[in-house]
Amino acid sequence: MGAFYETIPENQIQWALKQKVFWVATAPLSGNGHVNISPKGGESGSYFGIIDNKTFWYLDMTGSGIETISHLLEPGNGRITILFNAFDGPPRILRFWGKGRVLEHGSSEFNEFVEKQNVPVIPGTRSIIVASLHQVGSSCGYSVPLFDFKEFRTTLNDFFKRKEDKYLAGNEKESMDRYWALKNAWSMDGLPGMPRGMAAGRAYAIEPIKKFVGPLAPKNGVFGARKGFAIEHLVIIVLAILLAMSLATHPVFQDQARAKLRDVMQQAKMVPGALPSSARIRD
Repeated sequence: MGAFYETIPENQIQWALKQKVFWVATAPLSGNGHVNISPKGGESGSYFGIIDNKTFWYLDMTGSGIETISHLLEPGNGRITILFNAFDGPPRILRFWGKGRVLEHGSSEFNEFVEKQNVPVIPGTRSIIVASLHQVGSSCGYSVPLFDFKEFRTTLNDFFKRKEDKYLAGNEKESMDRYWALKNAWSMDGLPGMPRGMAAGRAYAIEPIKKFVGPLAPKNGVFGARKGFAIEHLVIIVLAILLAMSLATHPVFQDQARAKLRDVMQQAKMVPGALPSSARIRD
């Protein structure tokens, strides 16, 4: 049956570290944005790990998408969910909810984490994602089918190893920065993606690939911009009216207004050749 915890129970930690695959889910703040789910795989210690009962991390390998990083870097966002499920043995589903941080490859935070946690950095490594958890949940998983694990795919690692070899042999066009500029600079919703990829795009004048087709496709950098009159505008107007009414009826401001009016009337009396109406001004 389902159970919830503020931290990862020790028995769940040991079980999670034995799994071969897990899923990562994130979403932009806008209701018009697209929820993303990414599969991750690899041995614990090299590709993912649990530092303590509230901290989970995984090695973020380069791919054609950049949704997770875009959502985690979006101001005010950072939400992330990690899901494990049992494909053999007793059924189980385990979820982690928290806030994620992006440690970009080459940054001081990335280098410090790699050294401290002894993480092997392989060709194609894009970042390390660190999730600070505030809730953990387990559920039955009774309907998840049984599968036998065969082996890990090496296709992605082989691809980036060949790419690195070409770059080290002198082909600058095979650099990871150029790849990140082409495919990892912007999300499908037009949110900024990998900062290093965006910088490379500007430096090398690389046009990013189009990730969203059709009439609803957003422009990069303008996702979430609203048009027309929104409810926030109405709230601002109402608050402004209430503030004006409050100031107008406040005794201090009423006294100041009467004093100002007396000054204006006195000055009008002293002006030679004043307008006829000014002669009728009295205290």
